Amino acid sequence: MVLRLDRESQLSGRDHLSLHLWLRLLTCTTMIEHRVREQLRESFAITLPRFDLMAQLDRAPDGVKMSDLSRRLMVTGGNITGLVDQLVGEGLVVRRDSVEDRRVYEVRLTAKGRRQFEAMAAEHERLIVDLLSGLPRKERDELHESLGELKAALAARIDGRGGKAR
Repeated sequence: MVLRLDRESQLSGRDHLSLHLWLRLLTCTTMIEHRVREQLRESFAITLPRFDLMAQLDRAPDGVKMSDLSRRLMVTGGNITGLVDQLVGEGLVVRRDSVEDRRVYEVRLTAKGRRQFEAMAAEHERLIVDLLSGLPRKERDELHESLGELKAALAARIDGRGGKAR
């Protein structure tokens, strides 16, 4: 058996606490994301990027411009085009010319896509609840509050927004 150490485990006691915290957050995120990817693949034969795209479309029933999808998902337009092409081919989304600008495409879920996404989203939520259930409710509440404070502090330092994050 090969023992894989996470990034935080490779630090020493001499490393700054902030570095330990950053790597612990990253490790937890990576562990959860890995399990989510597995579950989506096993249960729905879908990738996390496709799920994320469908989640964006679920939040916008009237459709989203391709360029907005690219910005929201922080990927290139080419990546969005490839994902949309696949989902159109499966009948999960439709792509149409924008009524405002015929050079722009908008994408929305089909009825079939909405039904499939609802099933995936429910399974995704169950998985996240299960993964985080090992932490008692009080500690989850405290962690949520602390991470909200961290988010606000980061926003203030990075782009000057400040304020309370949720």
